[in-house]
Amino acid sequence: MRTLPAIALAVLFANGIPAAAQDSKPDSPEEIKVNAMRDPEVRKYAAIVAGLDAFDKHHGMAPQVPELRFRVEGRDRADKPVLPAARLGGDDGFSLALAVDADGMFTVPRSRAALDANSELVLNQKRARFRVTPVVRSPGMPDHVRRLGDLRLECRVQVAIIKEEIPLWVVLAANTILRTRDWCGFTFEGKSGFTFKHTHKLRSAVLVDGNRSALLETEGKGFRVPIGDTRWSDDTLVELELEPELEPALTGTAGETPRTAP
Repeated sequence: MRTLPAIALAVLFANGIPAAAQDSKPDSPEEIKVNAMRDPEVRKYAAIVAGLDAFDKHHGMAPQVPELRFRVEGRDRADKPVLPAARLGGDDGFSLALAVDADGMFTVPRSRAALDANSELVLNQKRARFRVTPVVRSPGMPDHVRRLGDLRLECRVQVAIIKEEIPLWVVLAANTILRTRDWCGFTFEGKSGFTFKHTHKLRSAVLVDGNRSALLETEGKGFRVPIGDTRWSDDTLVELELEPELEPALTGTAGETPRTAP
């Protein structure tokens, strides 16, 4: 998930802020290319708990979602985890297995013992190729439809996790740059938005709330959503139209059954 154009915290979410801060000091928000919540990698259990706390605090945005879930996924969407497995591992041999389904989805329980053991999330996947991301989806939603309240809650979970993972000075610096502690509600020049990713390339994305609708910006698999714009209710839907997959070319001669070209 990424933010709007004008400001970015690429450094915040890909360990880039410290390096960027050392190399240059931007004079204005426009000079900071914000890449908020980009490829978060959940590791510390304390960060996961921060995400669980945010889910509980803002659950009203997506009341039909029974619990926060996480997913193991390939960074480039091309790799798929094979028999994904995860556990919490900590000091003094602490270990707590987590039940992961074939789609890489799992939940993480609250555990005082896991916190005391300074636990981290341990995968049976290479961290360079796979990551763990929180997932908020109301039940019954088709794959090509997202609910705005779900996205808002997912953003707040993401931010809570990231703030726990990065140094405090980075959080304070981001608050100063954005002029708010609510990164998900951030606006710039009257605009607000974060880019979310779908699994397939998109042709279009439309925001629909009753009789109102608005065409959203898309690029590749990404669609930018104004999650901080309170004029759109939590029940607003984002309807995605996918680019059709290219069919293999057919060849053949008169009187023959067409065959797939080699």
